[in-house]
Amino acid sequence: MTTELRRLRNYIDGEFRDAADGRTIDVVNPATGEAYATSPLSGQADVDAAMDAAAAAFPAWRDATPAERQRVLLKIADAFEERAEDLIAAESENTGKPIGLTRTEEIPPMVDQIRFFAGAARLLEGRSAGEYMEGMTSIVRREPVGVCAQVAPWNYPMMMAVWKFAPALAAGNTVVLKPSDTTPASTVLMAEIIGAIAPKGVFNVVCGDRDTGRAMVEHKVPAMASITGSVRAGMQVAESAAKDVKRVHLELGGKAPVVVFEDADIAKAVEDISVAGFFNAGQDCTAATRVLVHESIHDQFVTELAKAAAGTKTGQPDDEDVLFGPLNNANQLKQVSGFIDRLPAHAKVEAGGERVGDKGYFYAPTVVSGLRQEDEIIQQEVFGPVITVQSFRDEEQALGYANGVEYALASSVWTKDHARAMRMSKNLDFGCVWINTHIPLVAEMPHGGFKKSGYGKDLSAYGFEDYTRIKHVMTSLDG
Repeated sequence: MTTELRRLRNYIDGEFRDAADGRTIDVVNPATGEAYATSPLSGQADVDAAMDAAAAAFPAWRDATPAERQRVLLKIADAFEERAEDLIAAESENTGKPIGLTRTEEIPPMVDQIRFFAGAARLLEGRSAGEYMEGMTSIVRREPVGVCAQVAPWNYPMMMAVWKFAPALAAGNTVVLKPSDTTPASTVLMAEIIGAIAPKGVFNVVCGDRDTGRAMVEHKVPAMASITGSVRAGMQVAESAAKDVKRVHLELGGKAPVVVFEDADIAKAVEDISVAGFFNAGQDCTAATRVLVHESIHDQFVTELAKAAAGTKTGQPDDEDVLFGPLNNANQLKQVSGFIDRLPAHAKVEAGGERVGDKGYFYAPTVVSGLRQEDEIIQQEVFGPVITVQSFRDEEQALGYANGVEYALASSVWTKDHARAMRMSKNLDFGCVWINTHIPLVAEMPHGGFKKSGYGKDLSAYGFEDYTRIKHVMTSLDG
């Protein structure tokens, strides 16, 4: 018996549409490994239609008062709350995430973030007027940039969509958003919810693959391209955008160092780090996956972390005892398994290191010790439930190891020594440094990295400002 697949569609100019040429791709539930829906494989005609709709809607949305844009965003936040269970169900099918954790850990911050940017909409202002030349008054206008082409990733399809559309719409821009080809369901549902509130053309969703995303970035209409994804994808976007000097906002990979000094509370550090490393199957650019431990407590720490990993459960979305679900797709399972299969002889798998079951893309919580700074698994992003552990002798070596990768998104320091924590936070070359914790985020604070982790900020007033441009206006006082 063949189960009929649900049909997902693009959302363009206030209506749902199939791809112009009728092409589709199957969407697979990673918890089962089976297709549950089809999604449009959008081409140039679909991208053109979405960009035209966003461009046509831009003048009126730009000219709406900040209070009007705020009201729309507040209504969207309320609607997301009201439709929370529908969003959770779509996201769980998208990703295989635990239903309970999606309810508690994703919906509340998403709603809060939309409401934060609703407030930011009313702070779209420049500096006060002043006379910097005799007989002339200068003012600064802060304006929306225009149409924004946005590409969201598959690790947090709902939340990353919010991080993109909320500041863009708050600032007065219009949006064409593409979800990952493996996780379009929750974004299409978002379009249904937003479409009942926002004016048509303000928010558009185009589904498809990397060629669809490339067509969006290369399109002549958008003034800005924003992507959360891999370093390779970010480099391609930046290269494409450079051809017509588009603005680019990149949130790319991470390899977060977690530096644990000898005076740290080992029990608390192990508990918090294991959660921050394994949550969402480690598919998080800020995940606590690269632990650096002082040599005096290294062996004890590894033993306790391995116990924590062995006690951490992965499984089906409706299992209330699981911390994380499957890896997102078959290719990701292959990538994570490959890192473990290629471990050097000096490495030791302390826990996990294997696939769980033969249905879906589940991987065991894994701890690997005995590693060296130059090892592949230290230098490259695994993006799976794998925590590596290295030993260091002093603060200088810890800093060298921590900063000695190409990524620079997030980091953490674990110590009771305040001065040392301050020195480390100053010298760690990462966009975020947590002290005695790892991974909490708030809407008011910026999130974004350096080096190959990209540039531009999500969340906060800084993320809001990224979606604006500055204009100087000077007027003669002589009339």
